Amino acid sequence: MAGAPALAAMAALRSGAGLVEALVPEHVAAIAASFDPCVMTHGLSGRTDDTFAKAALGEIEARASRADAVAVGPGLGRSDAVFEIVLRLWHTLPQPAIFDADALWVLAHVDREALAEHAGPRVITPHAGEMLRLLGADPSDVRAGDRALLEREAATLAGAIDAVIVLKGPATLIVDRTRQSHNDTGNPGMATAGTGDVLTGVTAALVARQLSPFDAARLAAWVHGRAGDIAAEALGEVSMTARDLLDRLHVAFRDVIG
Repeated sequence: MAGAPALAAMAALRSGAGLVEALVPEHVAAIAASFDPCVMTHGLSGRTDDTFAKAALGEIEARASRADAVAVGPGLGRSDAVFEIVLRLWHTLPQPAIFDADALWVLAHVDREALAEHAGPRVITPHAGEMLRLLGADPSDVRAGDRALLEREAATLAGAIDAVIVLKGPATLIVDRTRQSHNDTGNPGMATAGTGDVLTGVTAALVARQLSPFDAARLAAWVHGRAGDIAAEALGEVSMTARDLLDRLHVAFRDVIG
């Protein structure tokens, strides 16, 4: 899905990242690059199903080695090669890294002891269904509606794997081993395709700007929700899209900076 990494990359640019590189399979590189000429898009080894080939791992690691922060997951797809790539990046990237979307599908297949082994700071951004999958349950389980339960489990998991967890949803929870915070911006209209990719990009940019992973995640959630509220004021919650939210990030950041 070429649009997902493009949204994340464009959101990172809108959030103060000076240079953003999007690494995508070679067959979708032209599509991903067409969204914004300001993003440096690289087409890496891919398969005929438009996902990464295993050979892309070395290419990804080489380019990631120069990054201040790395985002993994938006539009990635699911395959044996993707599984191997995501798991390797989780364990070995020394930089702060944000894992979302299809990367969370990979992490859900790994036990907590293994997830606790990583070379750098980690942020994961699940919605309720993805959180249930991380707990070993079906994403459609009725417990997806039990917000209190999911928040308790998120706090426990964050401590067990030493990561920041951003549990998306009403009053998004940001939690690590010792702290937690609820976000007070956002609206139901943001429950639409692509908004999570925007949040991933904002978070990655703020981490790259030297905020701690917890502080970056907390500020990203606020800015993301504020941009969604501004979009809803202009368009209504029914009609807003992730692109509308992306286009209003600058207003949200002005609210923070003054």
